[in-house]
Amino acid sequence: MPRLSFFLSFLLTISLTLHATHAVEYSVTNRAETTPGGIRFNNELGAEFTKQLMIQATDFIWKLFQQNTEADRKNVARVPLFIDDMEGVAYASNDEIHFGAAYLQGIQGDIKPDFIGVLHHEMTHIWQWDGSKGTKAPVGLVEGIADFVRIRANYAPTSWKRGQGSKWDEGYSVTALFLDYCNDLRNGFVAELNKKMRETYSDNFFVELLGKPVDQLWREYKAKYGN
Repeated sequence: MPRLSFFLSFLLTISLTLHATHAVEYSVTNRAETTPGGIRFNNELGAEFTKQLMIQATDFIWKLFQQNTEADRKNVARVPLFIDDMEGVAYASNDEIHFGAAYLQGIQGDIKPDFIGVLHHEMTHIWQWDGSKGTKAPVGLVEGIADFVRIRANYAPTSWKRGQGSKWDEGYSVTALFLDYCNDLRNGFVAELNKKMRETYSDNFFVELLGKPVDQLWREYKAKYGN
């Protein structure tokens, strides 16, 4: 009997922990059900599967960003995702995520890897800091961090190669691969950079964390991988 009581207590603890971890409410609405992309979403992904992906992506982002407590994270209670009849791939705004049905229709082969990669990018925008209370971070850096998460989740396209681009804050894969290089120089660099961006942003964060100005780091990165 004592063993059973202990086991039940253990299960209750696990259940409460999971509930606390995912007190965030996720919802998925297909507003383009009659379009080819909307039909493909229902057939190959579906709302329930996508909600599980959102939970998994959130877990991964919190762990990668070292956001281990509620105090470390943004206070977001609900994250709705919509499949819309719109042009473009996807975007996040006001703690909502929107996917374009035309984009989903155009994915070649298995829809899941590309969708999951983009979902990690957009979920990162929900949880990352961007210095919005002071000096805002460059848009290219914000987008680069979102694609860095995609790299670390192993959902980056094989066409992404280090050394591409003309400036460090060009954004998306260019900046993501540069940040990946910086993270190799100091494990956890991107998580620490994100923490520093909670209130404001400064290029000097690179000096504080890596000991060199960001422009110098970019030159060294290009010298190593640019060819």
